[in-house]
Amino acid sequence: MALLILGHPDIEKSLANKTIIEELENSGLDLEIRNLSKLYPDYNITAEAEQEALLKHQNIVFQYPLYWYNMPAILKHWFDVVFTYQFAYGSKGDKLKGKNFIPSFTVGAPESEYYTLGEHHFRIYEFCKNLEQTAYYTQMNYVEPFYFHGTSVNAGYTEEDVKVKARTQGKKLAEMLSRL
Repeated sequence: MALLILGHPDIEKSLANKTIIEELENSGLDLEIRNLSKLYPDYNITAEAEQEALLKHQNIVFQYPLYWYNMPAILKHWFDVVFTYQFAYGSKGDKLKGKNFIPSFTVGAPESEYYTLGEHHFRIYEFCKNLEQTAYYTQMNYVEPFYFHGTSVNAGYTEEDVKVKARTQGKKLAEMLSRL
């Protein structure tokens, strides 16, 4: 069984992330999805409930759109509230040790804007160092991120283009989770 922490601030208006979630839900995986914006619209995250969910699962997927080169505010806040001293780190903070930390996100801009040092200057993996360090610090197993570019219909991508890419990412994620 896997746990998916959904950090999208408005999944109903999403195209890419919503399609990934639908693909995962239809995959037959035993999957618990915690939609942070639905559970905590006021951002009053209950650490104990979230920690309890984490303890029940070996595979933890963090699903979100890349916002300003980072995760959305609600997901960052979730980490701040849930990954506490003596739970996630500290001399007795080994509760997440050995669990799989699996980032899965979407990127609006085209791949060329990141790989040719274009408009966004850095490559995507450079924006993931905080995720990798978080996994390391909490003794989790960092899994290379699942992501794809070109989710913004404002940048000329069609809805069908985005859905095809999202379904592909969802299938790859489901396949990987079924092997873990």
